[in-house]
Amino acid sequence: MNFRRGQKREDPEINLIPFIDVLLVVLIFLMVTTTYSKFTELKITLPTADAEKALEKPFELNVTVDAKGNYTINNQPVSFSNVANLASDLKAAAAAGNNGQAATGEKSPVVVINADQFAMHQMVINVMEAARMAGYDKLTFAAQTGQKN
Repeated sequence: MNFRRGQKREDPEINLIPFIDVLLVVLIFLMVTTTYSKFTELKITLPTADAEKALEKPFELNVTVDAKGNYTINNQPVSFSNVANLASDLKAAAAAGNNGQAATGEKSPVVVINADQFAMHQMVINVMEAARMAGYDKLTFAAQTGQKN
C-alpha cells in the first residue's frame, strides 16, 4: 500500500467527444429510418343513437300445430286439405291481420310455428311449405310441451 502524503491527485478527465459521436449516429439513424407524413385531421364517424324511436314489432302469423292434427292460424282453426289451401289461408290471415300490407308485399310477416311435442313432423313441414308457397321467408319455431291425449 502506498500512503504518501502531500502528493496531489490528478483530476479525472472526461472526454465527451465519443459520447457526442454516438449521439449523432443515433440521431442520424432515427432521421433516416423514420417516415413523416402530415395529417390535417382524422375523420372518424362515430355511431349515433336515437332513443326516441320506438322499436317496430314485426307482424307475426302464429300457426299452431297440435298432436291431433289440427292447425290454427292466429287462434282461428283451419281445416287442412293440402298445402296450397294452407298457403292461401296464411295469405288471408296476413291480409286480415296486417291491414292489407302483407297482401301487397310491403311487409312480409314472420311465421311463428308453435308445435306440440307430440305433433307429427310432417305437419310442421306442411306449414313450412305453405309459408314458402305464400312467399313468406321468415320462419321461427316454438315448442309446446303438453300431454298426449
